[in-house]
Amino acid sequence: MSDGEHRISLVVIDDHPLLREGVVTTLGSQPDMDVLAEGGSADEALALAREHLPDVILLDVSMPGGGIRAASEISRACPIVKMVMLTVSEDEEDVLDAFKAGASGYVLKGVAGRELADIVRSVFAGQNYITPVLAASLLQDADRRAERAAPDPLESLTQREREILQELSKGASNKAIASALNLSEKTVKHHMTNILQKLQVRNRVEAAILAQKAASGGD
Repeated sequence: MSDGEHRISLVVIDDHPLLREGVVTTLGSQPDMDVLAEGGSADEALALAREHLPDVILLDVSMPGGGIRAASEISRACPIVKMVMLTVSEDEEDVLDAFKAGASGYVLKGVAGRELADIVRSVFAGQNYITPVLAASLLQDADRRAERAAPDPLESLTQREREILQELSKGASNKAIASALNLSEKTVKHHMTNILQKLQVRNRVEAAILAQKAASGGD
């Protein structure tokens, strides 16, 4: 590193001395990083953040006083300090609450030293980071919530359209549907066009499959 490049100043907060010592040693040995202070509680985190205004502070989620509370207070008192949560918690609520509190990174303990240093550099550079396995889990949960929230296209059908779709799911032709429901074939065709558009399917077969799935409870 050249003399003109900025060294990343750090504060490390964790209530487990052995683990904290490992993080301090790992990051302190990086050619572009300086560990200014260390502590073991939320109160110490806030005090040291105010005293040193480090570039990045690493916080344990489950330390005395709560790492997420500390992050929220540091975010308000020292908005220029970037925060990385270093934790064993894989709880989705902790992840979401940490980022709401202003954290820029969420890293599971056990991460390799070189990888942790790279994460600190990326956060210092303005990027957000979340351990990939947690990111994947959050995305899957978001997809499931979106699926549950998505409206059922069958609910948009009128009673007459439902009757036609029910006959269609039995394999009936337009002519047979018209006969069964006492409609003209032209009227059935008109309804069928509307049904395909509402269900966003390309043809009668796809509409029938959708109706059969709905009838069987989506299995």
